[in-house]
Amino acid sequence: MTCVKAGRARPAYRQPMSQAEAPSRALLALAEARVPRYTSYPTAAQFGALDEATYRRWLREGVRASDPLSLYLHVPYCRDLCWYCACHTKATRSEARIQAFAEALEAEAALLEAALPAHGGVSHLHFGGGTPSILGPTRMAGLVATLRARFGLRPGAEVAIELDPRTLDEAMVDMLGALGFTRASLGVQDIAPDVQARIGRPQPKELVAVGVERLRRAGIGGINIDLMYGLPTQTVEHVRASARFAASLGADRIAVFGYAHVAWMKPHQKAIDAATLPGIEARLEQAEAAEAELKAAGYAPLGLDHFAKPSDPLARAAAAGRLRRNFQGYTTDDAPVLLGLGPSAIGTLPGGHAQNMLDERAYGAAVAEGRLPVARGVAVTAEDRHRAALIERLMCDFALDLDRRDPAVASALARMAPLVEQGLVALSPDRLEVTPVGRRFVRQVAACFDAYWVPAATRHSSAV
Repeated sequence: MTCVKAGRARPAYRQPMSQAEAPSRALLALAEARVPRYTSYPTAAQFGALDEATYRRWLREGVRASDPLSLYLHVPYCRDLCWYCACHTKATRSEARIQAFAEALEAEAALLEAALPAHGGVSHLHFGGGTPSILGPTRMAGLVATLRARFGLRPGAEVAIELDPRTLDEAMVDMLGALGFTRASLGVQDIAPDVQARIGRPQPKELVAVGVERLRRAGIGGINIDLMYGLPTQTVEHVRASARFAASLGADRIAVFGYAHVAWMKPHQKAIDAATLPGIEARLEQAEAAEAELKAAGYAPLGLDHFAKPSDPLARAAAAGRLRRNFQGYTTDDAPVLLGLGPSAIGTLPGGHAQNMLDERAYGAAVAEGRLPVARGVAVTAEDRHRAALIERLMCDFALDLDRRDPAVASALARMAPLVEQGLVALSPDRLEVTPVGRRFVRQVAACFDAYWVPAATRHSSAV
């Protein structure tokens, strides 16, 4: 397999595009099409009801004594709800509610430990949300101690957390350092106060810089910054300035996500005036501008929306063709089993994907009764695993070696004909490569390998 590597920096991005450079109507239609992000296959759109007995069987039969585990813990609370957020989270300031949740999380960990056969310990531990630091230093210390005792951490394990710079006090940072956290992801989105006001997230850039410095002083060496494009009234210059700021902080990894306006699923997004959102051509320009700035700053572009310093483990994995993609996005995590804890958390086992109950009260009641709080999921077949491997390599490497006798490949190539005609995909007898122009549309290419995908479906975000 080939992999995407850092190239020479592009010239400074020009705005606006010339008539010759402007995307065709066909490309704009592809950019607007709604396709999965392919953090799993089958995707969550195929999830149905999953009973506890099936999940316990997957745990019992799918974990081997030598296998490392990956754990994801979802904390579904924030102090305030940002209007752009599409995550499963709620605003709360109730310490009693947070305490009850922390106790439920520890109870789930105990149930999961009892359900698991012998395994090789945890190689990746990730706290997401929501705002995991809402637990506070004392609860976080107790929870990490519980996880270490129940599951064991392998030497060199990555211990990562998503953080809101606005709630990052010194006591919490010092505790994270003392607990051995190795990586932190900070949500920045955009540094312009006017854009921040329109997404309900006032956050001075100086606050972010202070947070990064505190984390480094505490010994947390891996720093990730998350940015967004397609936000209300956002311009190319806004995106470029935010990308330059993230690079100036020396972040090891920078992700640039497209805002997904899904107000029909996330009612709080109705606080954003949809009329102020950039159109699809502007979104394309913004994505390209962010990439140009980050490449000029020395970052290697990885997959669809990630950038990393060439020395970072993520960039090294991409250079070696070992970049992975799971529910946390692009990762170095190659554990065969990912277990999700907390409301809405999703895990992956050889038998299938499993998602916990969304409602935290139902979740808490289930674990209090001694039940694993699984609610939804999908069993995976040998055919699913084969297609999942093809899709993952496409999303990570932008290329595939082809066996045209393979029915999955043959059907995908038939669906892919329009993408080939538009120059997004280059084919040879035994090779598929996504062209530089096509890389922004790799989700569309991957969808050709998806036996479940219906082009008219509207529950996914737009491709760009």
